[in-house]
Parts: sequence; structure tokens; C-alpha cells
Amino acid sequence: MKFKTIPEMFVEVCDYYKDTKAAFKYKLNDEYIPVTHQELREKVECFALGLLNLGIKKGDRIGIVSENRIEWAIVDLAIACIGAVDVPIYTTLTPKQEQFIFNDCSASAVVVSNQFQLNKILEVKPDLPSLRHIIVINEDFKSDDVAVKSMNYIINRGSEIRSSEERKKILKEYIDSINENDLLTIIYTSGTTGNPKGVMLTHKNVVSNVKSSVQAVDFKETDRFLTYLPWCHSYERTTGYYSAFSAGATIAFVEAIETISTNIKEFKPTYMTTVPKLLEKVRKRIYSNMEQEPKIKQRIFNWAVDVGVDYVRAYFGQGANPIQKLNYKLADRLVFSKIRDKIGVETIKFVSGGAPLAPEVCEFFLALGYLVLEGYGLTEASPVVSVNRPDNLETGTVGLPLPDVEVKIAEDGEILVKGPNVMKGYWGDEESTKTAIDEEGWLYTGDVGVFTLKGNLKITDRKKNIFVSSGGKNIAPQPIENVLCQSPYIDQCVLIGDKREYITALITPDFEQLKVLADSFGIQYSIPSELVSNPNIIKVIKNDIDRLQKDFAKYERVRKFHLLSEPFTIENGELTPKLSIRRHVVERKFNDLIERMYGVE
Repeated sequence: MKFKTIPEMFVEVCDYYKDTKAAFKYKLNDEYIPVTHQELREKVECFALGLLNLGIKKGDRIGIVSENRIEWAIVDLAIACIGAVDVPIYTTLTPKQEQFIFNDCSASAVVVSNQFQLNKILEVKPDLPSLRHIIVINEDFKSDDVAVKSMNYIINRGSEIRSSEERKKILKEYIDSINENDLLTIIYTSGTTGNPKGVMLTHKNVVSNVKSSVQAVDFKETDRFLTYLPWCHSYERTTGYYSAFSAGATIAFVEAIETISTNIKEFKPTYMTTVPKLLEKVRKRIYSNMEQEPKIKQRIFNWAVDVGVDYVRAYFGQGANPIQKLNYKLADRLVFSKIRDKIGVETIKFVSGGAPLAPEVCEFFLALGYLVLEGYGLTEASPVVSVNRPDNLETGTVGLPLPDVEVKIAEDGEILVKGPNVMKGYWGDEESTKTAIDEEGWLYTGDVGVFTLKGNLKITDRKKNIFVSSGGKNIAPQPIENVLCQSPYIDQCVLIGDKREYITALITPDFEQLKVLADSFGIQYSIPSELVSNPNIIKVIKNDIDRLQKDFAKYERVRKFHLLSEPFTIENGELTPKLSIRRHVVERKFNDLIERMYGVE
């Protein structure tokens, strides 16, 4: 891989594969439609020329407000090829949030996916003085605004302007003029407090991360990626899109979050980038289904899991002995192979990031026969910092730093990162940039961690999340929350305890599991929210919490908890778009409940 910029990568890969294989696949009428590299290139070239015809020039910022789809890649690559800078955002943002971001970066144009997203931009367009063009991907939209045009119109315009050979020649001149230190993208952090900051990532930042990721995880052209995480987030964009594309792999889009299991059966991916939440839900679903089976099957399943975990720990430790190998082979034939059949894919590798993955979840999937490589990163690092390697896998850690990436632990435990992947800075915010990156180029991540004896990085918590009990004990809430969420009855958990005598928790339950529990008790209810106040259900969850936290230090244990009747959501402001909990919002919103748990009325 000789490329130094994303457009160079795009051209290099397209020149190599042409029309010999699919670059992408998308679902249409119950069938996966392939898009070859040649077809992709023609669309990108036409759209790029269409953008130039609109007056878009190098360095202009162009917003992208769209779900993952083939057009996202076309738009993104076309913008990169003319040296413009894309600003992708979550489709869940409100008009006011979009207004802030696109004003902050002075966006010249915004590409939106459909009528709903168009309406949001039109609502705030009078307050976006720099906005000249709005481009809609879907054709079935309505608008009288002269600034609004369809994506197909732009593509057709680009096609009419020049012949295929002329398009290639013009774009080559633009691509050759792009320096690796030029801006590729501005990604706004969702942030748990205050307004988002625009992370400036250059071509060098992202390309270095792409090359290192491919090397570390060993992506191949024979791999099939199924993508479901939003491309507006740096994690999926760099790993599940750019890295996969650069390796020559085929990338398929899920139809929706709800169809992931179906799409896995259909596409049979060899790789998926994921967040722990998906793996946790799959594991819980398997356990829940097993509870409906006869007792003998349950005992065999539990035996198999114990055997599998024992084998995994030995295999990735000192090595499994003959008895462990024999027992695992039997467990695989009796249990794990049947579960894989139901999932629909015999072999798959998961790269997990975005949040901590509980070791129990990782070990379960390893025992099941699926490789899970947990990694760590942040948008400011383009984003991957470290990832587990198949030959040095250690559950509970985020692996070794990527090639060319340096990591050290500061005196206070904060993780510092240095390398070509570290951002250029925050858009229009020199003060925040100087706070984040010191004079020697070290990026202060805000995460706390240690190195294990095997050299792997272990994250303990966010620096700002760690609280101190009234007894002076330092407590990292995130690892405790992750363990408690292993309960089939707990969906989300927020620990409270800063400057408090003991720890309490706000819990949003898994209502599907509560319904099953209610039926087993014969509990009558008219709406699911009535279940959270039922004494029998509260007792079951308390027993599960006590079981899960039995190995915690006394000061780390949850003494009281409250079940909430609704889950935390993005719409209510309790979650960021990447589903991180905004603790200050939750604590403020449920302050009265929290105080009651501490006996304060």
C-alpha cells in the first residue's frame, strides 16, 4: 500500500480490482446488490465533478447527514478527491445541534439522506449564512428552495460535463494536489458536557491509522465485512470502511439494527466491527433461550460454557492440556456448533470498541468459536490506539498499541498517546487543542489505565468518572457497571457514590426479561413499567446483583438501587449519539431518587 491520502487509496484499490469483484453490497428487494470498484469509481468521479461545477473548492467544508449506505461512500470519496473537507454528523441530532456544528465549521454545502433530514436543515437554513447548497440522496423529496438539488442531478451534471477519460484526468490533478497534511475531515465529538468540539483529522492521521489497523488485525481481500455502526463516527469509518476497503475486502450494509441477525445469515461476514452492547445482547439472548429448554439441556449448556471458558483461558495463557482439548471438542460438538448454526455463520471475527467489553462476554464468544479482538481508541487519535492480537490475546485488556503509536501512562494514571494518528487539533479552538496535546505531541486521552505483564493496555475508567467515597476510597464505576450489566434483567446501570458513604445505582431493566420473570411469578400488570415496583422482581434483581458483586471490595458494592421505568435515550439527553451515558444529566434528572437512596428527603 503506497498511498498517502484517502483519494490515492481509493484510486489505487479501484485500479487494482476494476470490475473483478464487489467493493460494496447493499440490500434491495431482498437481494444483495454488488457494486464493483469500477462502478464505484465512475459514480465518485461524476459526483466530484458535479460538486466542482457547483463551485465547491478545495478546503470547503461539506456536511453529511445520512445513514450508512452506498451513497455515503460515494459522497465521502468524491469530497476527498477534490480536496474538500467532509463533516459527518449523526442523523439523530436536532436542528439546533446541526445549526451549531455547521455554523462552527462554516459549511458550504450539506448532503442529506431523505426528506426528514432535509426538513431539519431547512428549518435552520436562515441561520446558516455560509450554506449555499443542500444535496438530497433520495429522489422522493419536496422543496421549493433553489439551494436544494438531488444527488442524481449532481452526478448526471458531472457525467455531462466531461467524458470518462477527461474526468479521470481532471480528478488526478486534484488528487495530486492534495498533501497528506491537508484536512480530510472534521468529526465533532458528541461530548458528555458542553458543545461538541470539531476534531481535525488530516489524510496522514487517518491513513496511518488505516495501514496500522490492517497490519495489526490482518484484514485480507477475501474478507467480507458487515457494517452497522454509523460511519459518521471515526471508529467504524476508519476500521469498518477505510481499512476494509484498502485491503480489498467486500463491505455489505445491514438494512437496519433490527435485521443484523438476518443479514449475518445472508451475507455470512468474516469480520464485523462492533460495540460491546451487541455482543452482550446476543449472549443474553442465548442464555434466555436456554432457560426455556429442559433441565438436562440447561445442565449440558452450563457444563459446555464452563469447559469452553476453561479451555479459552488455558489456550490464550500457558496452553491447553490434552484433557482440556478433549473436553472442549466434545462441548463444541454438543453445544457450540449448534449455536453457531443458529447464528448462521461458522467463522467470524469481531473487533470490539467504543466501550469496555466485559471479560465474561469476550470469553463466552471465544468459547463459542468466534474470535473477539477488543481495541481502544478515541476520535482525536483517528481513532485506533491499540487492539488485541490473535497471538497475544488477553481478555479484559485492549491489546498492544498499533505500529507507529506510542502509549505511556502518566503519574496520575492517565493514558497518553503519541504518533502520526494524533489529530491536528480542534477546529477554531486553540486553547482546547493546547490542553489536549502538550508541546511534545502527547495526546491526553482522559482515560486511566495500566499495562499488563504481557504488554497489553488495560483501561480502568474515564479519569473524570472516578469518584472518591466519603471514606476516601477511589472507585472506578465503569468496570462495576459492566459486571452488573451481565445480569439478564439489567440493560443499563449508572453508579452513584462520589463523596457518598456507599454506592447506589440507577438501573434500567431489560423489560423483555422482566415480562418473562413476571409470567413465572404469575404477576398481573397492565403496562411494563408497573413491573419495576413489584417486590418479587426487585428481590430477584437484588439477588442477581449480590451474586455478581460478591468478589468486589466492600466499598465497591452497590448497597441500594432504584429501577427506572424507562431506558436512557438520546432523545431525552441522557445518552450521547454514540450511546455513552451523560452522567451529569442522569444525576441531575434523578436527583430526588438518588437522595432518597441516601435517606435524604
